[in-house]
Amino acid sequence: MDYFALYNLPEAFLPDEAALRAAYYRLSRESHPDFFATQPADEQARALDRATLNTDAYRTLSDYDRRLEYILRRHGLLVEGQTPELPASFLGEMMEINEQLMELEADPDPEAVAKARAAVEELARDLEAGIRPTLEAYPALPEGERAAALRRVLDYYLRRRYVLRIHQQMAKFADRSA
Repeated sequence: MDYFALYNLPEAFLPDEAALRAAYYRLSRESHPDFFATQPADEQARALDRATLNTDAYRTLSDYDRRLEYILRRHGLLVEGQTPELPASFLGEMMEINEQLMELEADPDPEAVAKARAAVEELARDLEAGIRPTLEAYPALPEGERAAALRRVLDYYLRRRYVLRIHQQMAKFADRSA
């Protein structure tokens, strides 16, 4: 099921959140199982299925990371069991940051930790700033340009996941060294 079609919204990485919420509530009112309590069992089951689909769609489309993953999967760019490749330069940069974190774990230096955290935050900001125009333009792109945009979003998505994992490592490290 196409969640965007369910809500009669265009596929977008940055959908109109108010329209999304309004569509969710409209479908909730139309299909909530409580409204079908006196109906035959098959009608109750259909209502429950529609309500579950509505909830799944809203949870997916209202969450930035889930929405990115959903759109990329719909277009066959993220496939279970396959690991898309990232550029060696980026992986090298991540390896360097991970090595710095291991060194800091062994010998926590507050100044070095702050410097590493600032570097990771700058990387995250640069990633967001670089992809923002593509995310904003996506719904209006001609069909012929969407494939290239989706590949850029995939690259961003994979890089972002790396950066988020490093953020999580740093948070755990900060908790242990506090």
